[in-house]
Amino acid sequence: MGGQCVRLSQGVATEGTVYSPDPVAVARGFAESGAEWIHLVDLDGAFQGESRNWKTIRAICEAVDLRLELGGGIRDEATVERVLGAGIDRAVIGTRAVEDPDFVRRLTERHGERIAVGIDARDGRVAVRGWTEVTDLSAEDFAEHLAGLGVKTIIGTDIATDGMLTGPSTDFLKRLAARVPGVGLIASGGIRSAGDLRTLRTMDLPNIVGAIVGRALYTGHLTVEASLEALA
Repeated sequence: MGGQCVRLSQGVATEGTVYSPDPVAVARGFAESGAEWIHLVDLDGAFQGESRNWKTIRAICEAVDLRLELGGGIRDEATVERVLGAGIDRAVIGTRAVEDPDFVRRLTERHGERIAVGIDARDGRVAVRGWTEVTDLSAEDFAEHLAGLGVKTIIGTDIATDGMLTGPSTDFLKRLAARVPGVGLIASGGIRSAGDLRTLRTMDLPNIVGAIVGRALYTGHLTVEASLEALA
């Protein structure tokens, strides 16, 4: 957000903490610690509908030889092409996926597994536009619909846990995973410790294929090295 590394609490724009003025240096640090993926969110894009951090995103692509996924404000095909062409390995679609299922179908037909969809839920209902609006659509129903559109990766976030360091929402993740057994599910929100990652690993849900760690890395509750060891 604003060219800086920022973490929000429960997606509230005014509840952000700046952890670094230099996202490129942070990305390099993750790479040096052994990370294989970096999850990027353009928070300004999520709230405003278009990227405000493109220069920073490009600089990260050029600085590290890692796989990168980007979400936040990706709401048209031209932006998807721009993102994937710049070196981002996977584009994460949010709001537009709810509003226009045919958009998702076209993207999966063209780009396959380079397209993921984020399901961000508040009290079980899908939230859009930077989590500022909540729809009547249940997260589980939406996940099942996305699977029918050819989506192979879903990032599931329980907004209540995001940035709160309270542990992942295992019940939410179990419900999502059960509805889309053929789709890879990435757990997002609340992860605070290596123990949380081990919990996800042992949930006996083979389609949980990854986890996103955010605030815990910046606060020192968790390191990249400890995260990788917990999932080895």
